[in-house]
Formats: sequence, C-alpha cells, structure tokens
Amino acid sequence: MEHSKLASALLALDSLSIYRGLLENRVFSKLTALLISLNKTDVVFREVINSYHEFYFELAQESDTMSLQDYVLEKIIFDENPFTFQQQAVQINGSNRVIEKAAAQDLNGLQLVAQLDPALVKAHLSELFKNDPHHALIEKLPEWVLESHSFSPSNHLNYITERINACHVWQDSLEELKKFHKTYGSGLFAHYHAFVWEKSDGPGYLKGIDSPDPITLNELVDYQSERSRVIENTLQFLKGFPANNVLLYGDRGTGKSSTVKAILNEYHSHGLRMLEIPKAYLADFPLIIRLLKNRAQKFIIFVDDLVFGDNEENYTSLKAMLEGGLESKTPNIVIYATSNRRHLVKEYFSERAGLHSGNSNEEVHARDSMQEKLSLADRFGINVVFSSPDQNRYLKIVAGIAANRNLKFDKEWLQKEALQWALWYNGRSARTARQFVDWIEGHDATKIPD
Repeated sequence: MEHSKLASALLALDSLSIYRGLLENRVFSKLTALLISLNKTDVVFREVINSYHEFYFELAQESDTMSLQDYVLEKIIFDENPFTFQQQAVQINGSNRVIEKAAAQDLNGLQLVAQLDPALVKAHLSELFKNDPHHALIEKLPEWVLESHSFSPSNHLNYITERINACHVWQDSLEELKKFHKTYGSGLFAHYHAFVWEKSDGPGYLKGIDSPDPITLNELVDYQSERSRVIENTLQFLKGFPANNVLLYGDRGTGKSSTVKAILNEYHSHGLRMLEIPKAYLADFPLIIRLLKNRAQKFIIFVDDLVFGDNEENYTSLKAMLEGGLESKTPNIVIYATSNRRHLVKEYFSERAGLHSGNSNEEVHARDSMQEKLSLADRFGINVVFSSPDQNRYLKIVAGIAANRNLKFDKEWLQKEALQWALWYNGRSARTARQFVDWIEGHDATKIPD
C-alpha cells in the first residue's frame, strides 16, 4: 500500500506539464530523487537514507513552517508558467481552455505530492530493511509537518492559500487561481509590489523589495495642490485611460520622492507596481519594457534624483522612452522622475560661446545641442514644481506632522524651536520639519522626569 502511494507521488511529479518548471526547484528535485530511491527494487540503505536527509535539509532551508503542503502551495501561487502568464496577459486567446485543463491536472498531481506523509515513507523503509542491522535509524528519521499553516501575512496570499486548501481536489480552485493571477500577476509580481533594477557583471534583473518605504499620503502634510496632480494622473493610469509621464522637480527636501512612494502604498492593491531604476542603468529600458509589457498590472518606472552630466549619453535612453518608440510605447507603463533641477542635462557657458565661436573644434550646430538638452524635461507630459516653503508654510508643516503623531506641545514653543532647528541644520523644507519633529518626539520620550 505504501509503495503504491509513493509510486503515485513520483508519477505525479513526472506527469507535470504546465507546472513542470517546479522540477528545477531544489526541494522538488531532492524529493524526486528520494521517491526514485524508494521505488528501486535494489535500493541501498545508505543511499535512500542520504536521499531522505537531503530532501529534508532543502525543505528546512526553504520553509519556515516545515510543512510540505505549505511549500507546494507557495510554489503554485508564485510560479511563472503558461497558465499563470496567460491569466495576467493583456491579450487572451483561444488556447486558454487547453492550458487550463493541463493546469488542473497538474494541481491534482501537486496535491498528491503535498500530502505525502513522512510516516508512510518510514513505514515503507521499515518493510524494505526490516532485516538490516541499522533498522533502528529509520524510526529516528526527522519528519516534516502535514498540516498547512498560513505562510504569509499578506491578505491576498492568505486568501488564495485558504481557497486552495478548502477544495477537496485542488483542480476545483482553478477559477480562484485565475482571478488571483489576473489581479496580482504571478512570480515576483504576485509576491512584491515594489522592485529595484539591479545589475552586477551580467544582465540586469528585477529584485523584489521586502520592506518598501511605508510612507503614506496621510503622513504628507501640505503640498496638496502639487500632489493632487500626480495622484490624478495615477488614477487615470490605473483606470486604463491615457496618462502622462511625470517630472517632479524643485527644491530638496520638499517631498518629491515621498509623494511617489506614498502613491504606491496607496494604490498597490489596485494593481499598481513600481520599479526603481538607478540613473546608471537607464540604457536597460528596452529589456525592462519586454519584461513588463502585456501584463495586467500597471507599472510606474521611478527614477529618483535625475540629472545628467556633460557628455553623458544615458539621457538618450530616457529620451527614447519618453518619446515612445515602437517598442517602448506600452499602455501599462509610465515614468515618474524626481529632480532638484528643471533642466535635467547640465549646460555650460562655453556651449553658448560656441554659438559665435570661430574655433574649429566647436560644434557647427551648437544651438541644436543646447535645445536638445533643454528639451528633455519637456518630454514629460506633466511637470510639477515643489518649492521650498516660506516660514508660515514651514511652521504649518511642523504643526501638521506633530498633530498626526498626537504630540502635545505648546504652540509658541514648538514654533520657536522649529525655526531654530531650520537655522541650525538644513533650512526650511518638509524634510527638515519631519526631522525636527522626530527629534522632539524622541527627546520628549527619553527625557528624565523631574
């Protein structure tokens, strides 16, 4: 009986078609090796014990709950395969039913694997090696957990896990899985809503951010008029209407980057995703577009502190993206950039001198180069200016942040200290206001009572 169930589990793994990529996973590959050992007629005791511990080690490395069922469910939810990609793709075609049928069969097979009982494995080993002098080792083999536990604090991940577990046969969860992937995507896009583009020696890649900046729109005081233009554009984008690329520029510390991050935290449950790209990697735009296009999610490509030096060619990649070439024009991507300057490419007086220079080393059409540099910011559909606050606005921001944190201080004293702080440190700005409130909150909390 035990051998029959173990053989069925191995056959289920061998029969995977849509979810076949899971076999390359180390836990699945070690489990397959263990089941192959158990199904051999001439199995060697040392070999099968080693296979058991190799599988157990990999599961312990990858699973916090030591539940094989949890682990299999997690891999099903986050797998990138023809079925999951088809659900999140913008274009749906007639091959859906064929792929869905194959996916349903795979789900049933994976359910059989997920419910593999370690006691069953040990009982089979006990029967195979009942006369072996080391038979007592079998009972001491560590066991994994059979029950399923919630493996993520995220509500949408808990929900789909519970829905699959609630089905007597997992293929009955297919419609719920389709809804999940249409809403949240698959792979990294189902797991994270914030990403950064990283690069080492090889090609660039997406890295999910476990704990993105938690700033919310409610925490941002003042600048409502400036912020509302960015929010309005974002909502148009999420609803599928035409939207513009946005440049937020102005004085340092005025909340440009915080605005973009807060918008992500406000609307990620609506399918919004954000990918931050360092300026040095802007040439990777074509690769990034290929990764993101034709997905149901909406992506803001975020470039922070944007400015280009003289003779820096990366700005041509950004310009091509903003102009929307044949490849870069896709309705599920917009660019939000922040900068402390309106003119994103540095310009020098020597260039202006070149307009009237007789120097043979100067460019003939110097004016064209100047205009190209000055026009980069114009290629953003929306420009929003964040200016340093005057004294009254600065004090209003300080009072607003303190009120949001339920801090009770004398108004006159708070204003006096806030102005002194701005004088001593970074001048008047929203960032300075927040740093000041951070200081007085910590100072008040750690103050030794009289």
